[in-house]
Amino acid sequence: MNIIEPKNLHLCGPNYHMNRKLFFILVSFLAISVAKAQKSDLLVKSSDKGLYLEHKVARGESFYALGRKYNVSAKQLAVYNKLDLNKGLLIDQKLRIPLTDSNFTQQNGSGTPVYYKAGDKDGLATISNKTSATVANLRWWNELSSDEVKKDSKLIIGFLLSKEMPVITIKNKPVIDELPPSLTEKEKEEEKKQAEAELKAEKKEEKKDPPPVVIEERKPLSQGSGYFKNDFDQQIRITPVSKEETVTSGIFKTTSGWIDAKYYLLIDKVAPGTIVKIINPSNNKSIYAKVLGQMAGIRQNEGYNIRISNAGVSALEITEQDKFIVKVNY
Repeated sequence: MNIIEPKNLHLCGPNYHMNRKLFFILVSFLAISVAKAQKSDLLVKSSDKGLYLEHKVARGESFYALGRKYNVSAKQLAVYNKLDLNKGLLIDQKLRIPLTDSNFTQQNGSGTPVYYKAGDKDGLATISNKTSATVANLRWWNELSSDEVKKDSKLIIGFLLSKEMPVITIKNKPVIDELPPSLTEKEKEEEKKQAEAELKAEKKEEKKDPPPVVIEERKPLSQGSGYFKNDFDQQIRITPVSKEETVTSGIFKTTSGWIDAKYYLLIDKVAPGTIVKIINPSNNKSIYAKVLGQMAGIRQNEGYNIRISNAGVSALEITEQDKFIVKVNY
């Protein structure tokens, strides 16, 4: 029997130290890869223009490469970030990626998941109001059985539509989709405390002159009456206008309209999909908006007849952020 000496195993001498060094380099590389994988979730952010993603530019990335990755045109990406398309990008530069009807959906369960990181006081109702995702879909996508959400948990609030990103499909879609419900008891209590605190602050300040109000001018990139005007013209050929009302309106936030001029509204007793003409009586500006759903049964809608998407309100050149008067025809 031949006995193999330890020196033949190459466990000693220069080879041993070389192998050990390579081993630690490999372990370090894997650790870095895992860390990067853990940061790969698409986390949604919000601004006055709607929902967006934030991307940190890596070496070799351009407007066109990122446009293909996130399914948005290079020109649209440059305009959204107020950058010159011809000047290129810098390494580690942070870009905002707009989420619009063309690259983002909250209607089905397929695509690249986009996540919302829950705060300390977030429930499904508040997350729904912040992201426009319905509570029913939030439960479906995240397999939730209640409206309670743990702090720092990541919830799917929609899906990026891209051919260059990993895709998942969530099955077992619920039969009934719903609008956001009223606030939970915990959220009502927090809202009450906040209102009381604001009332006390107002009493302290009532003797002082209010500071000047500076309103930031926000306008959609696409001007005019909006994407749905031709649909309205076809609609009234079949069913002439029968309602003309002056109503009290508020705002709801959505990703749509800032670029494509697709405006939406919530209104009772009007079938979803109906196109409504909305007029600002103070300047006669008008837009055409599609009905998404109803107002009734939601506590936040008390005192309002309709709610208009924020891009639509901007197109009407309305500066009030709470309540305002408009005319509707449909």
